[in-house]
Amino acid sequence: MSRIGKRPVELPSGVSAAISGQTVEIKGPKDTQSFTATDDVTLKMEDNTITVTPRGSSKRARQQWGMSRTVIANIVQGVSQGFKKELEINGVGYRAQMQGNTLKLALGLSHDVNFDVPEGVTVTAPKPTEIVIEGTNSQLVGQVAANIRDWRPPEPYKGKGIKYKDEYIFRKEGKKK
Repeated sequence: MSRIGKRPVELPSGVSAAISGQTVEIKGPKDTQSFTATDDVTLKMEDNTITVTPRGSSKRARQQWGMSRTVIANIVQGVSQGFKKELEINGVGYRAQMQGNTLKLALGLSHDVNFDVPEGVTVTAPKPTEIVIEGTNSQLVGQVAANIRDWRPPEPYKGKGIKYKDEYIFRKEGKKK
């Protein structure tokens, strides 16, 4: 039995959902999103909760059960509260600034990196060493943060690079004479 799949998804006030076949459309104050589940699970809406149950006991049905419930829960959180990732930039001369819809990064390379922000995500740079990524789609917010971080991941000796705000960088000791 899936511990995650068993729990129903409760809809907070201001969020409404409509199920038609295998598609769930969720409307909230921030956005409207939909999710189409596979035929391995059944979706039901009772009162203010959405319940996901597997069809059969095959391995794929049990996998889709937990995954479908998690995706629906993420959509509900996204349309009601949204998602947010914060990045920190460490290093001498490393900085970020927004220019229109482009994030301009100076990361010690021979050129500045221009990162075009995709649709559905807002990126801000409140300080030259901070980047805040916000949006309603959990997967898209996380992917944009990972793409920005890939330009200069933190290194273990001095900790220079782009890291998540709550990330711990395991530091190594340098060479000894």
